[in-house]
Amino acid sequence: MTRATANFLLLLAGAIWGLGFIAQRTVMSDMGPLLFIALRFLLAGCVLLPWARRELKEAGGRRAKEVVLQDGEQGASSALGGAITGAAWRQFVVLGFVFFLGLSFQQIGLQWTTVTNAGFLTALYVVLVPLILLVLLRQPQPWRIWPAAGLCTLGVYCLSFGAFSAWTLGDYLILVGAVAWAVHVILVGRFGQQSTLPVAMTCVQFFVCSLLGFLGHAVAAGMGYEEWFISSAGLLRGLPEIVYTGVFSGALAFTLQSIGLRYTSASVGAILMASESLFAALLGALLLGERLQPVGYLGCGMIMAAIVLVELRTKESKLRQCSSLREG
Repeated sequence: MTRATANFLLLLAGAIWGLGFIAQRTVMSDMGPLLFIALRFLLAGCVLLPWARRELKEAGGRRAKEVVLQDGEQGASSALGGAITGAAWRQFVVLGFVFFLGLSFQQIGLQWTTVTNAGFLTALYVVLVPLILLVLLRQPQPWRIWPAAGLCTLGVYCLSFGAFSAWTLGDYLILVGAVAWAVHVILVGRFGQQSTLPVAMTCVQFFVCSLLGFLGHAVAAGMGYEEWFISSAGLLRGLPEIVYTGVFSGALAFTLQSIGLRYTSASVGAILMASESLFAALLGALLLGERLQPVGYLGCGMIMAAIVLVELRTKESKLRQCSSLREG
């Protein structure tokens, strides 16, 4: 897969997540945030399970052929069950845990803030990703990442009309979630490059997240923060949001993320996926009445400029590769 294709997949994921913000906000009139997370990703995991099993079967078959060539028939049967190594299982579970942290802080925070504010604060992972890579992991970042990340963040700020009202508890929770999202993006890129099982990786993290969601719901219900059980009427009202966020912004979009981040950098991917804030603001204006002001449209332009800036880097890399091939 080319980097340009990978970038397009990440941009598409951002568009799908933008509408997901609306669904995440409206569903909480019918159920608690942790129960919603548990149901949403249980559905997402079940949707991906047939593709994950197929991916594992194909990987096991390839591994078995390699073992036959190297060690003969005796090792082939064990290879069929060894498509996911113990180290990979641990990586996938860690991903699910970090994934749950980002989701839970975001989902709980949405109870006390607007969709537009949530979109802006979540998008701060655009700056956090290259900062973490540079400061903590000592990975130098291309110079264009910094102006692009700055443009993108400023653009999302303009989408929130250039100002916050008084900060709420929800804003702080979503800000903590943004840190978890930054770590998640980095880990998906790292683990995805080490594994040839992007669908299985996504599926495992969904089931881990769902399990943690049910456990969190039980704790919250025991403390009186959520209702133990949801009524059938509430479940039916929330079903469209569960289906959309489970199938589309869950199974589809996060699979696109896992695939795309295998072929592009985490910093570039963060900028492209931050387009979800643009779509969240536009759809919030259309569906929830959170009207965009002129400065909001300026923010849209800034986000698009940031996307073009990182895409120009991709095109320059292609030109350099073509030039080197001609010289060779």
